Parts: sequence; structure tokens; C-alpha cells
Amino acid sequence: MKKILLPFLFFGVYISALGGGIKGVVKASDGTPLPFASIYIKQTGSGAATDLNGYYEIGLTPGAYDLVFKFIGYESESRVIEVGKDMVELNVELKPQTIMLQAVTIKAGKEDPAYTIMRKAIAKAKYHVQQLDSYSAKVYIKGKGKLNDYPWIAKKMLEKEGITKDRLFITESVSEIKYTRPNKFEEKVIAIYTQGKDRNGSPNNYFFGSFYQPEIAETVSPLSPKAFSYYRFEYLGTFKDGKYEISKIKVIPRSKGDNVFEGEIFIVENWWSIHSLELVSSKLGIHFKVKQIYNPIEDKAWMPVSMQAIVSGKVFGFDFAGSYNATVKNYQIKLNPALPVEMDIIDEKIEKEEAKKIKKQFSQKNQQLKQRLESGKEITNKELKQLAKEYEKAEREKEKEPDVLSESKFSVDTTAYKKDSTFWADIRPAPLDKEEVRGYKKSDSISQVQRKRDEGDTLKSKRKHAGFKPWDVITGNSYSLGKSSNFQIHTPFGGFNTVEGANVYYRLSYFKRWVKRDTINKQKWPDTKRLEISPLFRYSFAREKLTGFLRVDYRTRTTRVTLSGGRYIQQLNNQEPIHPVINTFTTLFQGQNWMKLYEREFVDFNFRQRINDKYSIRTQWSLARRHELFNNKLYSFRDDSKNHFTDNAPVNVELPNTGFQDNTAFTGSIGFEARPWQKYRIRNGNKFREDRSTPIFSFDYRKGFQNIFGSDVNYDLVEVGIRQGVRMGVRGMLDMNLRAGKFLNTQSMFFMDYKHFTGNMTPFMTTDPVGSFRVLDYYKFSTRDEYFTANVHYHFRKFLISRIPKARLFGLTESFFVNYLATPSSGNYTELGYGLNGILRLFRIEFATAFENGTYVGSGFRLGISTNLSVQFSDN
Repeated sequence: MKKILLPFLFFGVYISALGGGIKGVVKASDGTPLPFASIYIKQTGSGAATDLNGYYEIGLTPGAYDLVFKFIGYESESRVIEVGKDMVELNVELKPQTIMLQAVTIKAGKEDPAYTIMRKAIAKAKYHVQQLDSYSAKVYIKGKGKLNDYPWIAKKMLEKEGITKDRLFITESVSEIKYTRPNKFEEKVIAIYTQGKDRNGSPNNYFFGSFYQPEIAETVSPLSPKAFSYYRFEYLGTFKDGKYEISKIKVIPRSKGDNVFEGEIFIVENWWSIHSLELVSSKLGIHFKVKQIYNPIEDKAWMPVSMQAIVSGKVFGFDFAGSYNATVKNYQIKLNPALPVEMDIIDEKIEKEEAKKIKKQFSQKNQQLKQRLESGKEITNKELKQLAKEYEKAEREKEKEPDVLSESKFSVDTTAYKKDSTFWADIRPAPLDKEEVRGYKKSDSISQVQRKRDEGDTLKSKRKHAGFKPWDVITGNSYSLGKSSNFQIHTPFGGFNTVEGANVYYRLSYFKRWVKRDTINKQKWPDTKRLEISPLFRYSFAREKLTGFLRVDYRTRTTRVTLSGGRYIQQLNNQEPIHPVINTFTTLFQGQNWMKLYEREFVDFNFRQRINDKYSIRTQWSLARRHELFNNKLYSFRDDSKNHFTDNAPVNVELPNTGFQDNTAFTGSIGFEARPWQKYRIRNGNKFREDRSTPIFSFDYRKGFQNIFGSDVNYDLVEVGIRQGVRMGVRGMLDMNLRAGKFLNTQSMFFMDYKHFTGNMTPFMTTDPVGSFRVLDYYKFSTRDEYFTANVHYHFRKFLISRIPKARLFGLTESFFVNYLATPSSGNYTELGYGLNGILRLFRIEFATAFENGTYVGSGFRLGISTNLSVQFSDN
């Protein structure tokens, strides 16, 4: 449970506590303390913040300092102070901001002046991203939070972990961060003070993200190029902050829900950079309130110096709240020499005459744009966006790995957990309050108890795995056979079908691993080789027969080789579209036996090789003796007259009799997969694919070889496919899966060699939503000819029910899908469907209607998981 809470609960300020310093209280003019007010020290480029009571304490070396006190909604206050060897008390009172409205009257149908400001800020967002060649800084973080409520069923488990409703979680850390253009971010945690085993001091989610990027934490930024599709803006006035004029803009989502912000953003006039912001958002029922305050570092770039995030939520009965505060100091920045510090931006929509003059004056577009940008001359907002985009693209192409969108490195210093109480007392901007002290004391005492219990659990675990116990045959267990190998007994599992009746299968596994770690980059995933040897046994009570097979699987990060052989049952569609648990339910409770099985004595060989990050190949070879099976146990809990059992040989429109004689099949296939435009993110030297960044192309060729090893089959099948996910801006996401194939030769085939399609006749969906049908019979349109399938799934952000704000806040979304199948006999089979996703944040319910040549043939409701993840199951 602590792992669920702690990511939300960090915050603080890093200071240098040498010599004297300053301390005091920051209050409003009415005497109200201002918690988390920002204090910026110009000489050190450092930020600090007050505590909940407005108190602060900053250690400084002797000297003169310029201080700026800020709090959103109040006028900034500047002070110059001389620091000696002792602490200097400096209490500050901030006045409410005096907002000056521009002399503008917004008439009906006219545009709010906020849009001019935001157009210029959005146009310059990419400029701000590229403005710095590099920067480094030091950040102190402190976070705290509580679990306000939890389900009674979890009470015992939580109390065992020392988690109670009155317990305060608190953690502190100090990190050194470094950014290098265009996309590299490094963080080294040099100090952590936290509780128990949960040691996480990374502020990456906040500092690696930027409101100048199109998205931050998977939420659309008000400065995104697509912001006007997601937000409305309202001008609230202008105020002075020293020599700068600041515009206050209200951010209003066009449709409330997850992945959008609401609140206020403050823009620096002429710089068109962020001065501060106060925004709220939500994600999966968790609410975030973010405050950021920026300062001009060396009067060259506005950078965040303090931040506050308040987190609260109620998920599955767990009600929690916390705060996460951070401040930055010791900024060292290096400007990009290719970009000017200043430029005038002309809004083409409002300042039309000026824009025309500029375009007329500079007719040679591309080269003149670059020259004007470098010289700091006037430029329109559209031209700036275009040039910044081209500049970013050119810079990326210069990189060694242009497909890498971002690179981050996170490390923890070996002495990070060894800092003593004196270190933390010196580094804190304000002493811990009484509640925080109690929180640490309680956590320390619980940690001691936990440590003793863990030691006892370790002994118990060693005793548990020390040797075989008779009940392990039923409950399962794992036994260590050395440092890198172990043996496992899996818990038995079973089901029911009309061929086998009740069945149970039992699996044993031997694992061996070879691990080679990177001695230079210890954060990088180790080079691991893994061997698994697994025998699997299955007993059919109706057939009174024991079957099984042995599988040997060897894999590395780029290669997988599997060899298996034995005698076992398999669905006629080797993709196994029917989950055995679902089939057990439909057989026993609905009297419908959808699963169709046959038996094979086989040797299979599978090989897959990833050539590089974009291309992979695969091949499969099989020699099998195949036997038809028949129903042996037509049983359900229903009255026999209500059962709808069918033969184990399914109905097919192309093949009147799908039964078969015993036969031998020697088959082989080769396949190729390409992701030509795949983008990546690198974390600690490990590459992660960026979803929806490329279409996925596939090619497969399968052949049946006759008269080799006594094989009775002779056919050739070629199939090509493409899968693509596309973000459709504010409206939603489109996923599609297209596949086409043709049998070039069908001289000798049996029904299991046909091309089968992933249908569904049960109330439940356990297959991939983008790649399967909802109400299609599993084998009716299986073919030995040419075919084409299209699965198109459109996920709306706002459609019917999701137009209701409360529905969106509960995570409800809607989707529409079209599934199409074309074979010579399928009659242009088409499904149209609607889905409601996010029910209890986990499930989806769908309704689909099917047509053949435009004629209605059926419909049904389906219940599934509310994601694009397919639930694949195989007892092989």
C-alpha cells in the first residue's frame, strides 16, 4: 500500500547552510501566513519556500543578497539584505495583486484578448524548449501525505504494515539535475530521508516534464499547438512584477475530464514565457493541483524555481491526500547561440497590417525566416511555429539516434541514505513541524518492527523453500537449486468441456538464468539468458486418458527458441480464441459447447529473432499426427431440454463435413515484422518503444509439405498485414488492424489448416478489441481461399454519455467499432458496435450488430476489459 501512496507524497527545498542566513515569516497584508510562498535569491539562482505556517529559514554565506518573495495572487516583494555570521530575521508582508484590465471591450462575436496572448505564447513554446543548450541545478524535495480512509476488508493487512488513518508519511531528498539539448535529462539523488523499504526520491515526473511541451504527464498543456481544440481562454487582466508586465489568463477546458487542465496561467509580456501557473487536473479518479513559480535566471530565461502539487483521490475505497513541494537552486544555464534572446512576435489574426508588411518585405521565406530569427527581427506567430518545427527536426536529424524522443538517466549516490540528522537539520528551509516530527518517529519505530518481522519472514521463507512438503503437490511451491536456478510446482488447474468432461492439467518447471551486468552503467538492464524446461500433464476424466508434452524454451533479449513435443489437445483454431474458463462457464451454465478440439502427437520448433529495434523475423516448423475427437460428456447444470450442444465438428459454409481422418502434417512458416518509423525513449540506457509512433507491417508465408515424413498436406498461404494507432487530436484515438491473405495452393488440406478468424459467441470478450469480432461464429466462414479482414476501433473523448462532465470525471469513455470480413462465402460480413469503457475504471460493455450483404443476422452484448490489451490464454 505504501508503494501506492508514496509517489504522490514528496516535497521541499535545498539550501546551503554555511555561516548565517535569514529566517522569518511571510504573511498577507491581513496577517494570514502564506504557505509555500516562493523566495528567490538572485545571487545564487536559488529558490526556497515557506512551510505551512509561512515560516522559512535559509542558510547563506556572509554577503549581500537580493531576495524576491512571491505568492500567486500577491504582489512580489524585493529586499536587499546583508548576511553575517548570525541568522537575520526578515518578516515580509505581501499585498494582493492590483490587476489592471486593458482598455478592451469584448463585443458579441469578438475575440477575447487572451487568444492573442496565448497564440504568441504557444508560437514561442518550442523556442523556449530549444532556448537552452544545457542547464544544471540542485533540487530539494519534501513530500507528505495521509491515508484518510480505506475499505474494512483491507484493515488487517494495512495495520500489519503499520498503516493507520492517523499516520503521516513523509520523505525528503536532494537531487542534482542536468538537462542537455535536445532531449537528455539526468538526475542523481545525493540524499534521501524516508521510511521503511520505500525509497524513492525522484522528481522526474515534474522536472523532466515541461508545460512548453505538447503534453506533461499525459495531460494536454495549455501551450500545446493543439491547445485551442482543448481549451478556451479568458483574459483576467495585467499586473506589474518588477519591470515585467504579466498577463493573467484563465484556462477553461472545452470538455472537463481526464487529461486536461483547468485554472490560471500567467504569461510574461514580450517574453511570452510562463511567469507562474495554478492548474488542476485529474487522472483515473486522482486529482492534482499544481502551482509553479518561475524567475528570470540571469535575465536570459524564465525557469521554475518552486513548485507545489497537492494530490488527493479515492480509488477502490482508498481515500488519500498529500502534498508535494519542490524548490530549485544553483541554476547554471547555457544559452543556445543559434537563437536570439529577444524577438517581436506579430499575431497574424489581429495585427494583420503588420503581418502583411513583414511577408511582403521578406519574400524568400525559408532563408529569410532563419536570418530574421537569428537577428531578432519581427516575425509572425505562424512563421515562428513553422521555423521552430523545422529547426527541431533539423536538430534531431543531427543526432546519432534521431528516432529517440527523450533520454533520461536516474541514479542514487551510494551515500544517499547515510546522511545524519545534522545534515537534514541544516538543509531544511524550515524545521519540521510537530506533526512531521511525530510522523518520522512513528515511522522509525514501525521500521524497527518491520525489520525484525522481515528477518523472521526470511527465516520462514527459507524454511518454506527448504524442501518438499506433501501439500506442495496441491498448493504449489518453488525450490531454489542454486544462485541462478530453481524448480517450481505450479498449482493444478482444470475446467470442463464436452470432449474431455472434467479435466485437470499440471505443470512443473525448471528455470536457469545467466545474468551479465553492465559494469559501467549499472542502471541498464542486465544481459540475461533464460532457459525453461517444463513438462505439462493433462488428464481427461471422460476419456480416461493422460496426455502431456515437454517444452524447452531458451530466450535472450533478442532471440527466442522453443522446442516442444508430446501428445496433447488443441483448438481447431490454433490462436485459441475461446478461453477455457469462459468455455467451462458457457458449457455448464448455458449448455453451449463453443470450444472445438482435436488431438495431436507433435514436435514443434519456433524461432524468433529481433534483427534490430525495428525489424524482426520468425519461423515455425511442425510435424504432427492429428486425430479427430468427439463429444463424450454432454452435461450442464441446466435442464437437458434447454441445452444447445453441437458436434465437436463445427459447421462451415465451404466444407460440408469438417470431420477428418487421422492424418500427418509437416508444415513450416516464415514471417517478417517491420516498424519503420518507430520512436523511442531511453531510460538508464534502456530503450522503450513509443506507442502509436509507427505502423506495424507484417508478412507471413505458410506451407504444408506433402510426402515428407509421411505428410498428407500440401498447401501454400501468403498473408500481409498492417496495424496502426493514430491520435485524432481532441476528438479521440483511432486504431485499425488490416489483414489480407490468399491460399496459392490447396491441393491437400484438412479443416485445422484453413484460415480461421477470431470470432466470439460468448457473453465475454477476452481477445484483442482491435483484431477480433464480437458476434462472429468461430468457424462458419473459415476459408481455404482469399480473405480480407478489417478491424477499426475509434475511441471518443466525448460522444454521447461522455458529454456529461461527471461521466468523464468517473473515467467513462465511449467507442465505436467496425469489423469487416470478406471471403468468397462470407457475404461481406460486417459488425457495427458501440462500447462504454471505464466502468469501475476496469471494464467495458459493448453492443454489436452483424450484417451479411446488408441484411441483419444477429447482435449481442459483450463484457470485457476496458483496455486495448487482449487476454491471451494457453495451457500449452
